[in-house]
Amino acid sequence: MESVRVRQRIGQDGILHLEIPVGFTDREVEAMVVYQPVQASTVEVLSLDQLYGRCSDDLIVLDNQGVSEALDDELAEAFE
Repeated sequence: MESVRVRQRIGQDGILHLEIPVGFTDREVEAMVVYQPVQASTVEVLSLDQLYGRCSDDLIVLDNQGVSEALDDELAEAFE
């Protein structure tokens, strides 16, 4: 028995549409679906069109000092 967790949005028709590749062909399976409502996310998801030009009013200042050692140390693990 395998378990798959998916998150889908129910459309205006009120029907949950699932497409789950299972790796079997020409075979009968039994599936059980358990669902629960998910609280709305507080994170705003923006499309690329909505992000375009977002920083156009913010100046990006480059100087000759480079990256500070303290910042370098803090980010070292982020890229491993």
